Amino acid sequence: MLEDYNAIFEQNFDIGGYAKFKKDVSARLAHKTPYKWVKPEKQLDLLIVVNQMLTGFDSKWINVLYLDKMLVYQNLIQAFSRTNRLFNINEKPFGSIRYYRMPHTMKRNIEEAVQLYSGDRPQGLFADHLPDNVRHMNATFAEMKTIFKSAGVPDMDTLPEDTPSKAKFAKLFREFSTYLQAARIQGFTWNKREYSSLIDVEDTSEEEMIQLLPTEDDYLILNQRYKELRTGGAGPGGNPPDDGGEITFPIDPYLTEQNTGVIDNDYMNSRFEKWRKQLLDPDADPATVEETLTDLHKSFAFLTQEEQKYANIFLHDVQTGDVKIVDGKTFRDYIFEYIERAKNQQNKKISTYLGVDEVLLTNLMDAHVTKDNLNEYGRFDALKATVVREKAQEYFTKVDKKKLPPFRVNNRVDELLTKFVLEGGFDIQDPDEEEQKNEASKNYHNTCK
Repeated sequence: MLEDYNAIFEQNFDIGGYAKFKKDVSARLAHKTPYKWVKPEKQLDLLIVVNQMLTGFDSKWINVLYLDKMLVYQNLIQAFSRTNRLFNINEKPFGSIRYYRMPHTMKRNIEEAVQLYSGDRPQGLFADHLPDNVRHMNATFAEMKTIFKSAGVPDMDTLPEDTPSKAKFAKLFREFSTYLQAARIQGFTWNKREYSSLIDVEDTSEEEMIQLLPTEDDYLILNQRYKELRTGGAGPGGNPPDDGGEITFPIDPYLTEQNTGVIDNDYMNSRFEKWRKQLLDPDADPATVEETLTDLHKSFAFLTQEEQKYANIFLHDVQTGDVKIVDGKTFRDYIFEYIERAKNQQNKKISTYLGVDEVLLTNLMDAHVTKDNLNEYGRFDALKATVVREKAQEYFTKVDKKKLPPFRVNNRVDELLTKFVLEGGFDIQDPDEEEQKNEASKNYHNTCK
């Protein structure tokens, strides 16, 4: 054992230093100094002990305790307590205990130990079992569906517009995610669509099969909507909401940053290819073409609001023949191309009007900064320093249709750039374009006269 440990972890323990070896194992398992930031290949994933580490050992990383011996009273409580240190409540909401030797007797021992050491008040001591968590998931999912349906968004492809509905959805999705994470630890999978109500082989209650209501697709769609709450959701056409997107309810950063897996690109791309071939077929039934397009639009629920906006623009360009389809490119490839092109145009426009350095602006945008680290290392100040004040003065004078004093121009520059960077860019007001439209409209009316 010592030889293997030394070889795997590049140590040199021997029998004479066995006590030091145990301390090293304990520190490595608990991720304590010097193993606080230990690499995965240097971690301990499984530890088998006999009458050891029941006391004086504390690790937030232990998820499951497997028991193959009989325990009673204080030894049982001490052993079970090894799993209740939480490293990240989102990833490990509780520890799991699995015992194999004389399970009936062990169950009685647990009940007696809990009765003795909890004062016969074990409320909240044990986590809900898998059937309970599935029921909770069903109930919270049904509530979320009702919120979207009442808001006129039955496909859940965009957030409700009113803040109370968003706040209620945010609360329910956090609860749903807690139940889901707990269920996963207990063996839940999306592929299994029904679960028994029986907890174990000793459960003598009448069995009920619990049908799982949400699908994995439902969860991914709802998770995408939850992520959009960070900016208050999107308004019509994928643009920022009129209220400025101010969040007035708590958002869990863990849920907005987690990677929920790969979107079903193959399905979305297959719907697109099928629709495109039907468009080119002069004998295709218009009703069939429309049905395929509807199926494609349904898959948009997996996309962000911004991606949905440019997906619709792309489809319009396909219908009008304004885009050239290239073999090997997927539907999402085109969406990303359209988004990148739009972002570059947005950056170029604000650079043109304010004189701001486009390279510095692009680099700051690519860093996906937040309000807290916007000016880290003075990068936002450096960007503002490149603004050409004369250009900015001219721009805001055209926008407001009156000349602004220099201090007001500085304030407006700061406000616009801050909003532009934090929101990931948007189409700023274009006074020159508005003038051209007004002039064209005036000429049209004069001609009509």
